[in-house]
Amino acid sequence: MHTRTPRIRRALSLAAAAGAIVLLAGCSGGLAGGGDDDSGEAEGPIKLGMLAPFSGSESAFGEYMQNGAQLAVDEINADGGIDGRELELLVEDGACDATTAVAAANKLVTDGIVASVGGYCSGATLPTLPIFDEAGIPMVIPAANSNELVSQQLPGVFLINGTGTQQAEAAVTYAQKSGAATVAVIDDATSYSADLAKSFVDQAGTAGLDIAFEATVTPGENDYSAVATQLASEQPDLVYWTGYYQEGGLIVRQATDAGYDGVFLVGDGSVDAKFAEIAGGDYTEKVLGTFTQTPDMIEGAEDWIADYEELAGGQPGPYSTQSYDAVRVVAAAIEEAGSTDFDEVVAALEGLKDFETFAGPLTFTEDHTLSGGGFVIVGIDPASGNFVLEDDLQG
Repeated sequence: MHTRTPRIRRALSLAAAAGAIVLLAGCSGGLAGGGDDDSGEAEGPIKLGMLAPFSGSESAFGEYMQNGAQLAVDEINADGGIDGRELELLVEDGACDATTAVAAANKLVTDGIVASVGGYCSGATLPTLPIFDEAGIPMVIPAANSNELVSQQLPGVFLINGTGTQQAEAAVTYAQKSGAATVAVIDDATSYSADLAKSFVDQAGTAGLDIAFEATVTPGENDYSAVATQLASEQPDLVYWTGYYQEGGLIVRQATDAGYDGVFLVGDGSVDAKFAEIAGGDYTEKVLGTFTQTPDMIEGAEDWIADYEELAGGQPGPYSTQSYDAVRVVAAAIEEAGSTDFDEVVAALEGLKDFETFAGPLTFTEDHTLSGGGFVIVGIDPASGNFVLEDDLQG
């Protein structure tokens, strides 16, 4: 057995701030020695596939995800790869569109990937699950987090972002902590948004919060005056928007203009600086979000941010860290398995214990999700429009 330590110069947690992260060791004869990997290929790069949005309204996230994943690939390759074989990242545009994502997934399968480290929009990720499953390709999904992804009970599907249930729990916790008595929820009918909204309503009701109303809007429109007027009329203490930033920014602006004066809480699909651009800086004072911590919120992550900026030419954004960790998690499992065989890699993923990630030590639950969602409350910095840590929900 050997131990390989990649050159990762950043803090995954306060406890690990000064050290490097040790990937799991490979205990078999190794990938270079042949076996059931890469459809019989024992040489050449180990190909990982990523579906992310590079077109459409959510295209900003695609680059964050690709750059985060590529940074992990580069670090692992600089440290010798996996048993002497380098990783290669193949990227396709999922566009947050089911039809586009299905075609892109089939292309990745044809191109010979052995694992998937992508998936942003749940609605576009869901129809790719059977494609990768039939091809014997495990998925470590860095962003998409609808409960529907795990309810399929496919053996090769793993989530390293908190689920909709866990995110809704954070939203309800904040609503109670802030003293809100009445809440409303607005979704856009997509898988992710509807799932998060339902989880929030269910948990809010159990917590004794009064549900003022529930509403569904159509994404891609410019006029949300109907729901804006309803918010101004009902005046719930807090409204939870579970869709994406394009529509969220417009709803905030239009509802504020209509006279709504409560708190806007938005889901992680809206947590991006573009939200403030769309809403306008004067409309974001009462906007908060449920999100997992980003590098700028973590003490000791300066080196990782510098490495990212050197690679990408810009600052890391949402899901750059989860994509980085998705590659590391898959690499650790392949190395532990000593193979890219589906069953062996899945078994290795299930066997990971306290693997250090940005979200904390990772050990998958029986349904291949995180034991804790790691969600915090973020607010908008008026100077930059970026979301920053507001409340870690501890205590």
